[in-house]
Amino acid sequence: MKRIYLFSEGSAKLKSLLGGKGANLAEMNKLGLPIPPGVIITTDAWREYYTNNQTFSEDLKTEIIEKLKIIEKETGKVFGRRHNQLLVSVRSGAPVSMPGMMDTILNLGLNDETINGFVKQTRDERFGYDCYRRFIGTFGRIVLCVEKEKFEEILEDYEYKLGFKKDLDLDINALKEIIKEYKALVEKETGKEFPNDVYDQLFLAVKAVFDSWFTPRAVTYRQANKIPDDLGTAVIIQAMVFGNMGNDSGTGVMFTRDPSTGEKRLYGECLLNAQGEDLVAGIRTPKPIDSLHEKLPKIYDELVSTSDILERHFRDMQDVEFTIEKGKLYILQTRAGKRTPQAAAKIAFDVYKDGMISREEAIRRINSIPLQELILQQKDSNVKVEPLAKGLPASPGIATGIVVLSSDEARKRKEKGENVILVRPQTSPEDIQGILSAEGVLTTRGGMTSHAAIVTRSLSKPCIVGCEEIVIDPKAERFYVKKEKESKTIIVTKGEVITIDGTRGEVILGEVPKVVQRLSEYVKELLAGM
Repeated sequence: MKRIYLFSEGSAKLKSLLGGKGANLAEMNKLGLPIPPGVIITTDAWREYYTNNQTFSEDLKTEIIEKLKIIEKETGKVFGRRHNQLLVSVRSGAPVSMPGMMDTILNLGLNDETINGFVKQTRDERFGYDCYRRFIGTFGRIVLCVEKEKFEEILEDYEYKLGFKKDLDLDINALKEIIKEYKALVEKETGKEFPNDVYDQLFLAVKAVFDSWFTPRAVTYRQANKIPDDLGTAVIIQAMVFGNMGNDSGTGVMFTRDPSTGEKRLYGECLLNAQGEDLVAGIRTPKPIDSLHEKLPKIYDELVSTSDILERHFRDMQDVEFTIEKGKLYILQTRAGKRTPQAAAKIAFDVYKDGMISREEAIRRINSIPLQELILQQKDSNVKVEPLAKGLPASPGIATGIVVLSSDEARKRKEKGENVILVRPQTSPEDIQGILSAEGVLTTRGGMTSHAAIVTRSLSKPCIVGCEEIVIDPKAERFYVKKEKESKTIIVTKGEVITIDGTRGEVILGEVPKVVQRLSEYVKELLAGM
């Protein structure tokens, strides 16, 4: 049984074996797009792992090491060496898209010896130790099961003590001290030292990604979307490229069309001098993708041409993750983009008009959308209300409910028959039950491609993200908005009713009258042909 494939050996036909991410990487490799070298551990290997009581066979370990040598040859770097260091990412890749529900480990391969060589190789001490800090935190949380909040507390304490507003401000001395505290935390919580052997790190990471298929959040997402439990996940091991090497580097998520409206334009966000986890987690509020037109025009032009290549190859709107390393673009993954029902109808119509699919295929895609989901509630424009705050309109529609500040409470209130709005600084995969229970979601951080935005669009729930006017006070179980012009502060306590307008990005106190938006003309035209 072949358990590991090179990208050059895969294809879309092997999606059930290679997972969606792996199959699409293989397709992009054939298209000649710039993707970092890597290999795919198959879903058959996942099934073998579970048959063997969640243990690796020695044969699989040997095969992983052998395939890693091919990545070394392609990159000219060596895994686990003190010089010319290869670092890798370990990512999940299920046959059906489950955005943000399973685990990814970045910067794998660093330890107290290889970090010195990595710093010499990159000639940037701060960058090297920033990667090491990120790796220990992510590995400690995902693989060693140390609570995420405990790492965050250490980081926030240093930011507070040194007067920094964000992790980019931390200097090399602070990073080294944080790394020491991270390691001490791991030893305290697990009773073992942080693993120093890079192959132990690699096998533990693959195991953790295999195991993430059955985490409560992944199971809940599959149940909500009727995804079978026996599909399993592939795992991608891929050479790292780095978006945190300065202002000519960065990370981004790009949709080839607007996932809320279906409009044909580049839609997405990016962060310079950052890694992908910063963007998706909503830790920093990103810039619109169009900002690259001014900052890195060559990269922007490449993204435009890549967008067209991917759409025409996959015959659908794509959701693309990319990294820029020292002015060079790398595509990390592509998949059919999650979209609202209204956008799905428009995109089906437009790709038919562009000659990518037949009229019959367009009608089939429209038919797959429940008719009631094509009818969207909106605020009655005849009623004038003053918004309490404004954020980014991440998923359209309007929702009213009582304020709750945790996913657990959202679930409990929903079980009692109450309508709730989930208000969070940002959401993570652990919030999936709260998102499913809420009428809508409001976050104070993050952007249009953050976890909250992507998941709510896929569930057709209204969402506002990056609403920075709102400050959450979790201890007092409330949030507040300062109105500078009026010299007053408005406080909203847990249990009060608010309305969020995900089309306009407006947060409104109380309930507002709503109207039903009629089917637009492009939908009628297609429906007429059914």
